[in-house]
Amino acid sequence: MIGRIVQISLSQGGVPKTAVPEAEVVTTGLVGDRHSNPDIHGGPEKAVCLWALEVIEALQQEGHNLAPGYAGENVTITGLDWSQIRPDSQLQLGHDVVLEIASYTTPCRKNMRWFADKRYSRISQKHHPGSSRVYARVLQPGKICTGDAVTLIAP
Repeated sequence: MIGRIVQISLSQGGVPKTAVPEAEVVTTGLVGDRHSNPDIHGGPEKAVCLWALEVIEALQQEGHNLAPGYAGENVTITGLDWSQIRPDSQLQLGHDVVLEIASYTTPCRKNMRWFADKRYSRISQKHHPGSSRVYARVLQPGKICTGDAVTLIAP
């Protein structure tokens, strides 16, 4: 199954993150991306945060004010079965980058403002399986661009 990168997002800390056309991915994350709380976010096990456009669109249909980059994800993808993206899955992004999903993210209260009912637990894997963002470690660094293919290479 092949998807594609819809948006790459960076920030100097906080959300929403801003769209960029391309980024260099290194073992600690995307070059130029920073975190307001580095004790909680980032590091080798949380180097890249990914989310599915299909989940964002479903949440928009429920009346929530979300868009790519709003919840702090670095890479928004489309075209993959998001239920298959779980810890230990490996993804290839573009020609070079290989990621391994390390964990589901814990929803951050800074995302509360995007939810009509303020219940940001709506993106918790525990409460709503299949709606969570995921953190990934970088197995092979490189460059990614908007529109690049995303392939599930190891479940």
